[in-house]
Amino acid sequence: MGKNDTLSRISNLGLLAVVRGPSLELTLQMVEALILGGVYGIEITFTTPNASEVVKILDETYGAQALLGMGTLTTIEHVEQAVEAGARFVVSPHCDEGLAQAMIDTGLATMVGAFTPSEILKAHRMGSDVVKLYPGSLGTPKYLKSLRGPFPDIPIMPTGGVDIENIGEWFAAGAFAVGAGSALCPSAWALEGRFEEMTKRAKAFVQEVERAR
Repeated sequence: MGKNDTLSRISNLGLLAVVRGPSLELTLQMVEALILGGVYGIEITFTTPNASEVVKILDETYGAQALLGMGTLTTIEHVEQAVEAGARFVVSPHCDEGLAQAMIDTGLATMVGAFTPSEILKAHRMGSDVVKLYPGSLGTPKYLKSLRGPFPDIPIMPTGGVDIENIGEWFAAGAFAVGAGSALCPSAWALEGRFEEMTKRAKAFVQEVERAR
């Protein structure tokens, strides 16, 4: 799958699950629960233990059914590990020139994190395919709507602060897609074994995304 195909699929899905799992085994169970609920865009963060190994196992298990990426990239080593693991997209939480360039150079779909107008434009000009608006909880959908005025052609994906109650507002404000973490797949639920509830939550999120678009 090429970069353009990956970006097209992210746009079509409209939702990426940002998975911060407490362990390798529980993270695999979290992803299984999400896929059962119809969430196929999966971002495994580097704050997850054995994150690269998790992605390799998921790729072997689900193949093309799941769109697998890696997030919370903060070092060049993370970029190299994401490529080796087979990630289809890479995401950083911040706008660092060296890191962003390494991400872009992979040829994978790239989402560089930014918050201010200056950071957003900088990330876009460097070549980030989508700019990750982070933390979305600080910006709110009204902030995204304001950004769309001067930056109508920059694809922006809010992450952090996205929940089932405000998904519609984010898309109405012009989101390319949304990234949802603890509101969709809380690690506490994994520790408590509440995977059926996670699947139900995933189904509800998917339905809300479809309704919003």
